[in-house]
Amino acid sequence: MGHPHGIGIIGLGAISKAYLDTLTLAPGIRIAAVADLDSARARAVADELPDASALTVSELLASPDVDTVLNLTIPAAHAEIALAAIAQGKRVYGEKPLAAVLHEAVDVMVAADAAAIGVGCAPDTVLGTGIQTARVAIEDGLIGRPTAATAVMASPGHELWHPNPDFYYRPGGGPLLDMGPYYVTALVHLLGPIRSVVGASSTPRATRTIGSGPREGEVIGVDVETHVTGVLEHHSGALSTLTTSFDSARTTAAPIEVHGEAGSLVVPDPNTFAGDVRLFRVGDDDWRTLAPSAGYLDSARGVGLIDLVTATPERPARASGAVALHVLEAMTALLESARSGARIALETTVERPLLVPLTARDEWLRSE
Repeated sequence: MGHPHGIGIIGLGAISKAYLDTLTLAPGIRIAAVADLDSARARAVADELPDASALTVSELLASPDVDTVLNLTIPAAHAEIALAAIAQGKRVYGEKPLAAVLHEAVDVMVAADAAAIGVGCAPDTVLGTGIQTARVAIEDGLIGRPTAATAVMASPGHELWHPNPDFYYRPGGGPLLDMGPYYVTALVHLLGPIRSVVGASSTPRATRTIGSGPREGEVIGVDVETHVTGVLEHHSGALSTLTTSFDSARTTAAPIEVHGEAGSLVVPDPNTFAGDVRLFRVGDDDWRTLAPSAGYLDSARGVGLIDLVTATPERPARASGAVALHVLEAMTALLESARSGARIALETTVERPLLVPLTARDEWLRSE
C-alpha cells in the first residue's frame, strides 16, 4: 500500500464527509488532494485537512502525490473520471453505479484490465457484519441448500425529503438504479453471480411534487419506471425476487430474506453495515439472532477503498469494479426485460468476493 498512500478526492458533495470521517482515521492513508467544480468548496475542505491541496480536476489526476482517485462525482461523470484516472496510471474507487450506462462501465473495466490497474466501486456496506454474517450462516449450511431469496426496497419517493429530486426521475435514476446496487450486490455476495433476469415495471404517476426546501410545491415530470420488480436466476440455481419502488408508503417486509431447504435467514438492510441476522430452522419455535461472525466491525463508508488499496493477487479487492459491472448489467437487463417482456441472459459473470473475516475496526483501519 505504501506509507502513506495518497488519495485524491474528486467531487465534494454530501457523501464526501462520510468518506473523510473514515479515511482520515486510517494511519496508512493521506488525503493528498481534493477537487470540485466549486473551487471555493474544494479550498474549504482542503483547509480542514493537514496535508491536502485544493486542485483542479486535471491537476489532481496528474498529481504524483495521488495514488488512488476517489470518484464522488455525479453518475453521469463516473466513467469519464475513472477513465482519466486509469490513463494517468492511478487506481480509482467510485460511488455507485460504476457508470451511468452499461457500455461506459464496460469501457472502464476494459481500460483497467489493459493497464493492470485496480478499480473499486461502492457499495461497500456489504463488507460489514450484516451481510458477511449472513453469508457465513449460508456457507455453514444453517439453512441447507439455498433455494430462494426476496429483496424489498419500498418508499414513497425521494421528492418528499430531497430539495432537488429531479435526477431520481430522469434516465439513469429511478428506484432500481438508485437503491438497487445495495440489494443486488448483497445477493451476489450471498448467493453468487446471476445467470439471467426477467422483469416487470410501471410508472403509476407522471409527475411528482417536491415536498421540502426552496422548491417545495413544484411539480416535476417522471421519465423513468418508479416500480421495478423481477426475478434473478443465480448460477447456483437459487431464485431471487427483487422489488424496488418509489410508489409504496411503507412495508413490513424484511430488506432481504434467504430461504433454504432447512431454514430461513432475515438479513439486515444492505444500505447499512451492520444489523441483526436472524435464523429460523425447520422445527424451531422462534427466530434466533446470530452473533456477528464475519465482516469489518464498526465499518463505514470508505472501508471498501481501504480494502482496494490493500488488495493483493492472493486477496483481490472485494468491492471491485468487476462486481459493480455485473450488478449494473443485472439491473439494466431487468429494465430491458420489463420493456420487452423477454427473459435476458447476462453476458458478464464474476467470482464471489472472498469472505471478510471478523475484523476489528482498529485492525482494518491499520491495514497495510
